[in-house]
Formats: sequence, structure tokens, C-alpha cells
Amino acid sequence: MSKVPLTVRGAEKLREELTRLKSEERPRVIQAIAEAREHGDLKENAEYHAAREQQSFIEGRIAEIEGKLSNAQIIDVTRLDPGGKVVFGATVDLVDEDTGKEVTYQIVGDDEADIKQGLISVSSPIARALIGKQEGDLVQVQAPGGVREYEVVGVRYV
Repeated sequence: MSKVPLTVRGAEKLREELTRLKSEERPRVIQAIAEAREHGDLKENAEYHAAREQQSFIEGRIAEIEGKLSNAQIIDVTRLDPGGKVVFGATVDLVDEDTGKEVTYQIVGDDEADIKQGLISVSSPIARALIGKQEGDLVQVQAPGGVREYEVVGVRYV
């Protein structure tokens, strides 16, 4: 199985969620199942079935996170020296050539992407267009609304 890139921050968030699921959510749902069992007939016990469903979801999420972390290639961008080029984990400042609007994106793994926070997936069209570029370069991105052109005005590794 191939390694999936993940930033240090993304890996830490997954570890925090895993810890919370194992130490808080799992014991809570086990307690709920035990209480529901005490109510008697399990065939018609909605609380029991809801708790079992919740347990199934939690166990699935735990397995998913453990799988992601085991297949992750954690990249600490602050330790890289890409020589000013846009690489995975870099924070890139762009100016839209048509509107003059400035935007800032950090290129992250697929699981970390959140456009509202300026985190774009490494597999997104804009990230693929940016990889390898440097400050001053013009980048053309095929967007749903047509081709957009951006100028790279800054590349940071934070």
C-alpha cells in the first residue's frame, strides 16, 4: 500500500481524535449498552440498538484513523529546504490576475483539506498546478468556471 502524505498538524489532529474516541467515546457507549441490557428484552430495545450502532460507528472510525496513521508519510515542512519552490505542506500566497484578489493556501493531505481554512488537498487542481512553482511564477488552473490565472507572490514553510 502506498504512503499517503500528511502534515505534522494533520497527524496530530488524527491522534487527538483517536485518543478521544478510545478514552471517552468508547467507554461511554459501552456503559450505554450495559444500561440498555439491564432494561430487558433486547429485540425491542431502541436504546440498545442505538448504542450498538454508535459503537459500530466508533469502532469503524478508530480502525479508519489507525489505518490512515499507519499508511501516513508525515512531512514536517519546517525541516525541508525546497529552495523557494512550492511543495507539499507549503503555504502559498497568490494573486488572482483577473480580480487582483489575494488568497493564501496551504497544500495538505486529502484528509486534512478544508477550503474554508485555506487548506487545499495536494490532489486538487490548484495544488497540482502550484507544485514546483516559485515566487513570481504565473500559474494557470483549470477551474469549473474556466481557466484562472494566479501569480505566486509568496511561499512559506510554516
